[in-house]
Amino acid sequence: MPLTIRPNRTTLTQFLIEERRRFPDASGDFNALILEVALACKAIARCVAFGELGGVTGKHAANDGGSLNVQGEQQMALDVLSNNMFIHRTEWAGNLAGMASEEMEVPYQIPRQYPRGKYLLVFDPLDGSSNIDVNVLVGSIFSILRGPRELEETGCQVTEHDFLQRGCAQVAAGYAIYGPTTMLVLTVGNGVNGFTLDPNLGEFMLTHRTMQVPPETHEFAINASNSRFWESPVKRYVDECLAGKTGPRNKDFNMRWIASLVAEAHRILVRGGVFLYPRDTKDSGKPGRLRLLYEANPIAMIMEQAGGRASTGEHPISGADCPCSSVSSTAAWVDVAGGSVTRTCSGTARASQRPAWSIACASPTGLVRRAPADDQHIGGQSFSYVVLHSGLMPAVLITWAHFRVSERI
Repeated sequence: MPLTIRPNRTTLTQFLIEERRRFPDASGDFNALILEVALACKAIARCVAFGELGGVTGKHAANDGGSLNVQGEQQMALDVLSNNMFIHRTEWAGNLAGMASEEMEVPYQIPRQYPRGKYLLVFDPLDGSSNIDVNVLVGSIFSILRGPRELEETGCQVTEHDFLQRGCAQVAAGYAIYGPTTMLVLTVGNGVNGFTLDPNLGEFMLTHRTMQVPPETHEFAINASNSRFWESPVKRYVDECLAGKTGPRNKDFNMRWIASLVAEAHRILVRGGVFLYPRDTKDSGKPGRLRLLYEANPIAMIMEQAGGRASTGEHPISGADCPCSSVSSTAAWVDVAGGSVTRTCSGTARASQRPAWSIACASPTGLVRRAPADDQHIGGQSFSYVVLHSGLMPAVLITWAHFRVSERI
């Protein structure tokens, strides 16, 4: 049955044109780039919707034993397909100087037959792809940066260093979520807006204007199957939440876990909550799992624009320097540890690996409680805290290099 079209719905194109009017001298390249990204997301949504019928589920190169990306993770067929869709939909238009993807070992150079632009596109083409075969939510994450001026002036090839910018340098960030409906959540630095894909028109329509993280919640998200590998402050915090009204936080909480950053972030943006991806001892070579460039920075920008916060405890994620400057640079991993974050520096990493950050979103009431005095930092490393939370609910104040947290603020 055809749906009634509301004549007052704003399309993504109309929204971007209205935003552009605030900058009369804008060239239109920025709008064009976002629309090409949106088209890539529509194409990915279509492939996801067909599932097994489309013949694109399962592992990539399964007949050859599968393939791994540069993080050492198993690539799914849709990972590679989604990555190619992002590339081929955006490379030709003349608004990009280069791209970087979680699925690519080195930055992608714009082919010589296409004009070059001033922007850099960074993306995770299909977040949560391990959920595809069980028909659970997945999504795409993207970030847009301004390239160094000399790229535009000289036409030289992009390098890894060009992408290693602070999160506050992002000019736009967003994600698409592929579920019962396909949504595009976008910030261009002027709040967060959500667009739902109208399958009749093939257009993203503005359905969630000026999204805000709810100030209170009763939900938190963490993978409890790893609890035996957690550091003691993480375990204590989760145990206190699970204790509910009879515990020290005097409130009942529900625990969620979808294993997709996009899905977790979207739920928190709509309903509030906390997302924790803590450091653990399960794999000492990978103390963190989330990448600053492709995941933490864009999600942090969205949360901050929606009234939330993204902080390492010492400074916002958006102000964090990427400590790596070449393919063989040391990786810096920053991970939540129950009111604190462990920063370790070890091993070598490619651009797509570094650094990995864990995020918490939208602090629930009663998140903060003074840690026992006998909690010590581990291995002499430094500590901070990563949290995205409602602007109305400051979560914690952390002293650098310790697990101590403040009383409720």
